[in-house]
Amino acid sequence: MIEALIGNAVILLGLVLLLWVISLQVNDVSFIDAFWGGGMALLALVSWLRLKQPGPLATLLMAMTVIWGLRLAIHLLRRWRAEGEDKRYERMLRKDRAKGRFGWAALTKVFLGQAVLLFIVSSPAQYGILEAGTFEPISGLAITGFALWCVGIFFEWVGDWQLARFKADPANAGQVMDRGLWRYTRHPNYFGDACVWWGIWIAACSAGWWVAAFTIIGALFLTFTLMKWSGAALLEKGMAKSRAGYADYQQRTSAFFPRPPRAAPQG
Repeated sequence: MIEALIGNAVILLGLVLLLWVISLQVNDVSFIDAFWGGGMALLALVSWLRLKQPGPLATLLMAMTVIWGLRLAIHLLRRWRAEGEDKRYERMLRKDRAKGRFGWAALTKVFLGQAVLLFIVSSPAQYGILEAGTFEPISGLAITGFALWCVGIFFEWVGDWQLARFKADPANAGQVMDRGLWRYTRHPNYFGDACVWWGIWIAACSAGWWVAAFTIIGALFLTFTLMKWSGAALLEKGMAKSRAGYADYQQRTSAFFPRPPRAAPQG
């Protein structure tokens, strides 16, 4: 088990260093976001391939992670190619770029940090697959996790699709997206992400209580990131400045967990 996880970490580090070299050539680190999902999918697949005859639970966990990760990687890579450098990374590296320290800053502030967080967040999938091994069946707990995963996939995929259609209409330039799932939560894609990884964690727990104990940090940290750190909180700082009416949208729409919108204040 430990040897397999160390092997996964070595593969991840090698890929991250390769991507860092590519970032030096294109003078942009924004594509690392696409590797977030793709890297987790790869670690799950590698963990599954380490088993001589993967059992039903291991295969389910691998499929849940790979389906989620590949879709997210393709979506974010296409967005990067269409929109260019992400403003978050531009702000983060602006001073270092001006001082000629872009390469070192990109490695230490972006790529290595992302690698550590990616490994931690994906630990339920990696550890669950390896612990499930050859014979672990799909239990009721695993089915519960899969059901939550399906909820997350729905919110993430549909939310991203609705937002893409909204942005594609020139008439919506500078407007607030408050339709479809975005009427019930300001971040349906982030809410979906959280549901996906709590679902994977719950399914992985059926391989043993020690999986729950060792890997719950992955789901907890991802949820904290999405709600309070680099996800919704950071995104909304820019949205409040660039979108007229966003303050009103914040007042009537749930920040994360879906619920019916509040009624507009009277008077």
